[in-house]
Amino acid sequence: MKAGKPLTRAALKKFPLPEIVDGDKETKGRILIIAGCRELAGAALLVANAAMRSGAGKLRMATVENVAVGTSLEMPEAMVLGFEEARDGGFTKAAVRCLLDEAGQSDVVVAGPGMASAATCEALASGLLRSSAAVVLDAALLHSLKPLDEAKRGSDVLPVLLPHAGELASLLDCEEAEIEADPVDGGHRAAERYQANVLVKGVTSHVVTPDGSTWSFSGGAPGLGVSGSGDTLAGIVGGLIARGADSLTALLWAVLLHGEAGEALTRKVGPIGFLAREIPDEIPGLLPR
Repeated sequence: MKAGKPLTRAALKKFPLPEIVDGDKETKGRILIIAGCRELAGAALLVANAAMRSGAGKLRMATVENVAVGTSLEMPEAMVLGFEEARDGGFTKAAVRCLLDEAGQSDVVVAGPGMASAATCEALASGLLRSSAAVVLDAALLHSLKPLDEAKRGSDVLPVLLPHAGELASLLDCEEAEIEADPVDGGHRAAERYQANVLVKGVTSHVVTPDGSTWSFSGGAPGLGVSGSGDTLAGIVGGLIARGADSLTALLWAVLLHGEAGEALTRKVGPIGFLAREIPDEIPGLLPR
């Protein structure tokens, strides 16, 4: 398939973000971030910083108990919940039940970055889609996600899936080479199969929707191809949804803002060599006013 409409600021005039409102943290959205494992303890912090820099108001984070205290010290703005870790590095079944209860108290959940591929991933992913929260899924949860009957969805907000080629191949039960040959077609198949707004990540990224709409983004910077960059993108999407954006608007703006942050860091640092942790600090100055 051909690439979609160019994703630019001009194109996004049709997708305005919610106006900035005055009020307490409850008025700016409650976001829950489920992320990280023992080996990737910092993933939740990357997501959280990006979400808060995008304007989310009330932040809760959930991770395995071994890294919860360190996460709390690094992110004093958040309530950090530590849950029991299973032998495979993921959450136990009891922990998943608790996580789904927490999701029901949130406006949006971003889940998957830095999580271990574990036996409970499928139950967590499907349970989140049944919750009342808007859902953004990435990384480990994409490898175990199964299509869910739309009638069983708990939220009217379309979920957002953020796969790279390998994760998209898992979603479609196909070879990665097939995705690389036609990423737009793969994105459309996933959007239709999962009834979700899908970002197919790559040097050129494609946003595709269940109705066949497509946008393509080729901006950004080579330096965005670095560990943790995708985690910050997930956080931006979640933060914008928490502020009140619909999932497509949030996804389109997140892709653009993430790319523009890379361009800003290129001017400050260089085309490569900047860190994913530096991306969120660029977001407030790039948000439309």
